[in-house]
Amino acid sequence: MIPKVTKEIIDLGDGRSISIETGKLAKQADGSVVVRMGDCMLLATAVSARTANPGVDFLPLTVDYREKFSAAGRFPGGFFKREARPSDQEILTMRLVDRCLRPLFPDDYHAETQVMIQLMSFDENVMPDALAGLAASAALAVSDIPFYNYISEVRVARVDGKLVINPSREQLEASDIDMMIGASKDSVCMVEGEMKEISELEMIEAIKFAHEAIKAQIEAQEKMRAALNLTYREYEPEEEDANIESAVHNAAYAKLYEIASHASGKQERGEKFAEVKEEVLALFSEEEREERAELISKYFGKVQKEAVRNLILDKGIRLDGRQTTEIRPIWCEVDYLPSTHGSSIFTRGETQALATVTLGTSREANVIDLPSEQGEEKFYLHYNFPPFSTGEAKPLRGVSRREVGHGNLAQRALKTMIPDDCPYTIRLVSEVLESNGSSSMATVCAGTLALMDAGIQIKKPVSGIAMGLISDSKTGRWAVLSDILGDEDHLGDMDFKVTGTKDGITACQMDIKIEGLAYEIMEQALKQAHDGRMHILGKLTDTIAAPNATVKPKAPKIITVDIPKDFIGAIIGPGGKNIQALQAETGTTIVINEVGNLGVIEVLGTSQEGMDKVLQTISNTIFAPVEGETYKVKVVKMLDFGAVVEFVPGKETLLHVSEFDWKRIENPSDVLKMGDELDVKYMGIDPKTKKAKVSRKALLPRPPRENKEKTSFNKESNNKEEKTENK
Repeated sequence: MIPKVTKEIIDLGDGRSISIETGKLAKQADGSVVVRMGDCMLLATAVSARTANPGVDFLPLTVDYREKFSAAGRFPGGFFKREARPSDQEILTMRLVDRCLRPLFPDDYHAETQVMIQLMSFDENVMPDALAGLAASAALAVSDIPFYNYISEVRVARVDGKLVINPSREQLEASDIDMMIGASKDSVCMVEGEMKEISELEMIEAIKFAHEAIKAQIEAQEKMRAALNLTYREYEPEEEDANIESAVHNAAYAKLYEIASHASGKQERGEKFAEVKEEVLALFSEEEREERAELISKYFGKVQKEAVRNLILDKGIRLDGRQTTEIRPIWCEVDYLPSTHGSSIFTRGETQALATVTLGTSREANVIDLPSEQGEEKFYLHYNFPPFSTGEAKPLRGVSRREVGHGNLAQRALKTMIPDDCPYTIRLVSEVLESNGSSSMATVCAGTLALMDAGIQIKKPVSGIAMGLISDSKTGRWAVLSDILGDEDHLGDMDFKVTGTKDGITACQMDIKIEGLAYEIMEQALKQAHDGRMHILGKLTDTIAAPNATVKPKAPKIITVDIPKDFIGAIIGPGGKNIQALQAETGTTIVINEVGNLGVIEVLGTSQEGMDKVLQTISNTIFAPVEGETYKVKVVKMLDFGAVVEFVPGKETLLHVSEFDWKRIENPSDVLKMGDELDVKYMGIDPKTKKAKVSRKALLPRPPRENKEKTSFNKESNNKEEKTENK
């Protein structure tokens, strides 16, 4: 039976379009769509369980995004030739989609839900991650899953001053903005991107431009759902008990408000809140506690959130006693670790990051091998968040999605400040040692300090800050919080991270937990973020005003040399014999890359003497004399018919005895001996012997020709006289 296909077209207004269709593929999923732009095609499916698991009080949402190598006509790398664990880029796309979808599900919907997106066909002119949010939302829109507020995501670039929706990779490379914006029809819910020091107003303009494009994509989803005439499934709401809720509120609110009113540390405050919770639980019978413990805990958390939020809105006082615009105390230190190539500590309040820099050759570059992207990163940042940083003991299960996301944000914040001519591959690692809010921004600050300590001549230092929001839709009151705590992030309505230099924004990440965020609030958040960034930047430059002039003694120096491609084999030697011996002898690392008609050689080492020897060996290997030039050579062997002379080690030629002098020399040893140094002129390739010819006599004064001519004339005259007499 031929499937009935429902399709919608979204016109991007510049000759490009996006299509969404459903009804052809994956019909057993609750919802499935194929999104296509050019030759790029994504399949998205959505499936949700009919009932929630007992005891689950959150939305167990899984978003999975994969790029199939077959989509680009390529084989997976590695031994097994099968797609394995997701790459960092795939994980980042999953996070972008998840962060948009999760806040828009009903608060009381707790059924296991899975959204899967896969790249089925790749187009080199279309970046598929920009279509993933649209595909995910459309799959939910054509299902009966209770997801009422559709979203979409677009990428925005600015090329030659003009904003572009979903640019090609080529356009993106020429752009000074790379932002992903996710939004519903009414409000922006997610922003993430990197910029080349743009202003706050330019950032707002790009977000508004993206939002207009998103509205058209949401309208297409609404039309498709209407055409299918679907209804939403019914689900069992959360259990509620007004009596318990009232009892918890009456017993806890005033006490929690009072605790929040007095400045305290994270641990102390947590203990006091826990004591109040125990008092509340004691109000109920043992039987009630057993049966209703989860409900009591839920209502206690709700009251705690209400108390903290009201305190901020009522008095402008925060949990640690700060005002809304105040930054926590900061202290910094560089050169903390003696054996690293660069190190720093950045501490802001109860958040601390230790950053280290390691310098290497292009061999240490981070290789990206995806169906949609291949290349290398010569600057990359790894972010680690061990459980002890929050005083917890948890099992270690490898790098989390959160660690990948936070590391990527910090990397994007710093990478445009790495000089284009930096010869090193740079690995920056941030170890979060304490965490109470904004550890990713602490990573940016620690990273700046560590790079400067390592002697990397970054263009400008970068600082970062996380902004929060407390709002009340009933009263219309709101407050933007600078440098948020972990509790303020958890209890608040926004997490808005902004990084930049003194001249502009370099990266941002914003997650909104409420609907209908006004641009007025976003503008206020950006203004406070600017003031906060400048304050923090001052602390960084007070610690280290400028990058160190040179790398540290224990850090390797790197020198890059270009040679003709034809000499690469001679330097490497048979089976790598020459280059391996040279590395062992000099204690250096030598990397050769072929670029066009050149061999680009990187010499990395800590000993200047060893590096100088490598450079001299390379110079000797590629040495080629120029016809007509004079060279100082050394006699390395005597022969009966001349001497073997050496230009540089390994480059020898014959100086024939006839080229010793203008006069005839019977024995070469009468003129030269082993070890003598002399100047010779390179005469080019001898057409008879097909070998290089050098001459010493060409540099010596030529004997006068007059005497020879006169002698010759006299001989001729005498001969004539003799012939005349005979006649």
